[in-house]
Amino acid sequence: MQQYKLKRGFKPEPDRIYQVMQESFPVEISRNGDRFDTSYGAMSKITVWIENKMLCVETVSDTTVKDDETILQTNKAYRDFLFKATGYTAKERLKMAKKEVGEE
Repeated sequence: MQQYKLKRGFKPEPDRIYQVMQESFPVEISRNGDRFDTSYGAMSKITVWIENKMLCVETVSDTTVKDDETILQTNKAYRDFLFKATGYTAKERLKMAKKEVGEE
């Protein structure tokens, strides 16, 4: 499971996260309380929820997918989702993760 901080102004509201998921993953998304589940491209399962004002994401890769185009498109959609949901770019998220671990 990965946890991501939300940038100021990005509210930790389940409805907003659900809307961002719909934009990023144009497939059916099931809602289980405040948790959202879907599968998309090279990911057999994506579960998203808000906990302690942090975006929590759990993913399971579909190892049967060997098509590079599908894998790249899935990664792009996932990065876009994280950017729209948290407000931080991949570079900023990496920097924060390193800071948390203490590797600066």
